Amino acid sequence: MKPTETIKDGQRTLSEIFSQPQCWTTCLGKLQASAEFRAAIQISRARTEWIFVGCGTSYYLAQAAASTFNYFNLPARAVPASDLLLYPALTLHPERDYIPVVISRSGRTSEAIRAAQMLEKDRNLRTIAITCADGQPLEEVCTVTMKLLDADEQSTVMTRSFTSMLLALQYLGATISGKDAFRDALVDLPQQVEPLVMSMAERLQHFARARSFSDFVFLAQGPLFAIASECMLKMTESSCSYGQVFHSLEFRHGPKSIAGPETLIVFLMSETSYAAEVELLEEMTALGAANIVIANHVDKKAESFADLAIELSLESPEFARSVAFVIGGQLYGVYYGLKKGLNPDSPKNLSRVVELADSH
Repeated sequence: MKPTETIKDGQRTLSEIFSQPQCWTTCLGKLQASAEFRAAIQISRARTEWIFVGCGTSYYLAQAAASTFNYFNLPARAVPASDLLLYPALTLHPERDYIPVVISRSGRTSEAIRAAQMLEKDRNLRTIAITCADGQPLEEVCTVTMKLLDADEQSTVMTRSFTSMLLALQYLGATISGKDAFRDALVDLPQQVEPLVMSMAERLQHFARARSFSDFVFLAQGPLFAIASECMLKMTESSCSYGQVFHSLEFRHGPKSIAGPETLIVFLMSETSYAAEVELLEEMTALGAANIVIANHVDKKAESFADLAIELSLESPEFARSVAFVIGGQLYGVYYGLKKGLNPDSPKNLSRVVELADSH
């Protein structure tokens, strides 16, 4: 790009979204060859609980990583850095052993750094950091730092950094637990997803331009709930719209009161919960809501109730394809923001890094 060229609103974020499959291949290739990755494996211990710590998008990443580790029979949970700092007794117990993983794209997020300092110095726990930046304060605090420098973005919102760091943590868990087939599926995923990205973009751009809504709801179960949460956040950040997220079947228990013509419900459907979620989709259609369905396979019944159905048709296992689902939320958030005349590259009230003044 020439210095005098102007960048159209949203183009940085869109280019970063489109770059994800290639970025995943690059990041996983460098990760598995790195000394830091081998050091992270060495830290792992049997019968130890993994604690994934993050803020904002990194917290939803922590939830998704914890879900996968539990699937590998590696006990894990996700905690917001703020909760770990303010209520440590709710997470840390003296008689238990922990491996904390602190997540921060920039390596400069204040709460993440403070949480890592507390874990290392006050609790004498060896921590693993994962970041997309080099030589930042988080790296100085943690015992091991896995760096995915190719995944960093210029844009404010996290897109490829989220998916790349999630894949890296899933790859770590698969390696530690000896799930070689799962690990191979992660390596194969980029070439399966790459042809889907532009087709998803075209359909979601058209849908965003054609329909307007006042409420946006994202629903998912199991491994996709954290992904739905991140899609909700992308909708809020990129388009300054009010979004909500629920476990799919929980939506019946009160929240469905908002269902109607002004409500768009985005269903991220996984295989295990597919039949139950299609029943909910039918119910929400009857209540007048508009629906987008994103699933690996979409049958005729689901397609008949959806205003837009996106079928991924990936060969990867259910837990290994999570990152593919978030792309739809990333794209729709950008396109709806552009529809509203906003610039998703620089959302209102947001900065790339949340750095807090030191408290005394």
